[in-house]
Amino acid sequence: MTSGSDHGGDGTTTDSVHGGDGMTTVSVHGLGYVGLPTAALFANSGHTVYGIDTQPDKLDRLRAEGADFREADLNDYVDRALDTGSLRLRERPTESDHHLICVPTPFDHDRNVADLSYVRAAAEGIAPKLRPGDTVVVESTVPPGTTANVVAETLERNGDLLRETFNLAFCPETVLPGSILDELRHNDRIVGGIDDEATAAARDLFAGAVDGEIHAAPDAATAEFAKLAQNTHRDAEIAIANELAKVARDHGVVPRPAFELANEHPRVDILNPGPGVGGHCLPVDPLYLEHHSDHVDLIERARVVNDGMVDYVRELLEDGLGSLAGKRVAVFGLAYKGNVADTRNSPAKRFVEAVTEPTTKVATDGGEPAVDVRVHDPHVSDATADLHDESAALDGADALVFMTDHDEFAELDPDAVAEQMDDNVVVDARGLTDESWHDAGLDVRRL
Repeated sequence: MTSGSDHGGDGTTTDSVHGGDGMTTVSVHGLGYVGLPTAALFANSGHTVYGIDTQPDKLDRLRAEGADFREADLNDYVDRALDTGSLRLRERPTESDHHLICVPTPFDHDRNVADLSYVRAAAEGIAPKLRPGDTVVVESTVPPGTTANVVAETLERNGDLLRETFNLAFCPETVLPGSILDELRHNDRIVGGIDDEATAAARDLFAGAVDGEIHAAPDAATAEFAKLAQNTHRDAEIAIANELAKVARDHGVVPRPAFELANEHPRVDILNPGPGVGGHCLPVDPLYLEHHSDHVDLIERARVVNDGMVDYVRELLEDGLGSLAGKRVAVFGLAYKGNVADTRNSPAKRFVEAVTEPTTKVATDGGEPAVDVRVHDPHVSDATADLHDESAALDGADALVFMTDHDEFAELDPDAVAEQMDDNVVVDARGLTDESWHDAGLDVRRL
């Protein structure tokens, strides 16, 4: 892999800041899950792109080994941009016609606010390099008002330009793990600037790189709010399904067949229940709406319902086994959704903690023995997780819990599963089982 090696040891550049053949230069600040693919998108669209990241080890790995996403087409796409030199890696900001901020915005649960320190740091680095007419676009998910206030003020305070002399806009990303490249290219985009000129500048930039429609918002705050509203709506819909599933079981009703019948109504579309939500967006984005608003009662409740599903799955397991102490439990799935390797905010990880932690504490006092949890996930290679192959996880298990709906799990032979297990409890939080599992003698409890 030969890429991005055209800089001095101090991070300064030796090439022009304007793209060739009329194309502009683009700096992407933050080469993470979204930033690196975004940088490749513009690099492969004819722009000269500077990928800015403050972690030198990450840049060294990219130069030596290329991209390492779990998506072969995306790796090829990024590597092509690196190999051609259209994507150039930097530790420090450089002058560019456009600057895209793609840094993390984790939620600070201790202070109940979004952590905007990475956004501020990116803006501070951009400010001295900003020229009249340049465009800055925030792609990081942020509370409404962040672009027009926090970012604008940081750029103005740390640079030499008044905000009226440069363009500043917000344009959120909406990518799905497993389909990042396709969604970057084809999803519609929302752009909203601090004024009409900034909106037009951001719209023109993305229109030259994506196939989806570009929707202009009245302002940056509206674009910021629209992104949060999308994921908050999804979170609330899932919460309704999850709460209905628990109520259904209280009435002796199996949830999913009941939902299918309810959905025969032309204006009803109840989603499938599950063990909670994961990933970067759904568990976090609704919380950003609490900034400067006291009207988030239903939104807060949806978060509580979805986060509480892990405990509900544990209750189903305990109902089947009577007691978890000393039992062997096979947990199938660590990723937060099917057929991906992403474990960020995964309900499965929290479920493993919920099952093991209480009995482990008791066991250290000489009480009940700990639960033996064996996790199997054919898509995940998380160095921090103790993973087992399928056979080792099932062998001698008292219970099997499906926490992720990978295709491999849907293809399991229930008779073979029953033969490997010592006891017969199966908790299906993902709707992977059918009557053949009962026919195999397994005690299946489905969400």
